[in-house]
Amino acid sequence: MLEQYPLHEIACRSGRVAYRETGANHAATLPVILLHGIGSGAASWLQQLDAIGTQRRVLAWDAPGYGTSSPVLSVSPVAADYAAVCANWLDALNIERCVVVGHSLGAIMAAALAAVQPQRIAGLLLLSPAAGYGAADPAVRAAKRDNRIAMIDMLGPQGLAEQRSHTMVSAQAVESARDWVRWNMARVVPAGYRQATHLLANADLIADLSRYHGPIEIAVGADDVITSPAACDRVAGTVGVHARRIPNAGHAGYIEAPQSYNAIINEFCRSLEAQGVDI
Repeated sequence: MLEQYPLHEIACRSGRVAYRETGANHAATLPVILLHGIGSGAASWLQQLDAIGTQRRVLAWDAPGYGTSSPVLSVSPVAADYAAVCANWLDALNIERCVVVGHSLGAIMAAALAAVQPQRIAGLLLLSPAAGYGAADPAVRAAKRDNRIAMIDMLGPQGLAEQRSHTMVSAQAVESARDWVRWNMARVVPAGYRQATHLLANADLIADLSRYHGPIEIAVGADDVITSPAACDRVAGTVGVHARRIPNAGHAGYIEAPQSYNAIINEFCRSLEAQGVDI
């Protein structure tokens, strides 16, 4: 399936962005933008490209500093830095209106984009969103940041994948899902991962969500031990929605339970189109 959705690269004002794409001929439906988490990449979304791309245009990027995408300029970036790159990427692709799906750290990037370009976002779908530590005590922020950086420096991508990938899925996950999570994590670029770790420490998801007043849905794996259902409930409560629980799914639920997550994405998009949201 990897060869079916090859990497593309495009130059934009922020540098180079690598991405995978399908369904470009579906101009009558809302396109979907997929933003991955801190230990992943565009290839983690292959099952969504395969299923959702039959009905609409779907694009999954390698975030700045991941794969061959150019890093952001700041050593200690904030969410707005990634949002600016995403906006420039969408400009280069001539995408004026879209649904944005953000997983974990990708939810932080998605919310930041929606905060600065709400007119571009038909709806936000956040999967196991990471809230960030921007509102936390400075000592907590520093500890969370430094512990992650020490881990990637000590283990490297392959060691990180061996030690951490099992926490991304539920106990019920099949071996192929475990392998795919591990494969993606083993390919993170250390420098990009370090920048993303600073982003996580600096970000305040709830503050950015408060600036976006369009449609929002939140879903979380019932067995997520990284961004727990209770934590996602707290995020959802701040924007007046209910965090939907997906049974037999962990943090990377879209990999281990693709049919459930594909259905959620499709339902969200169709509900927006049924409400007459502009395409």
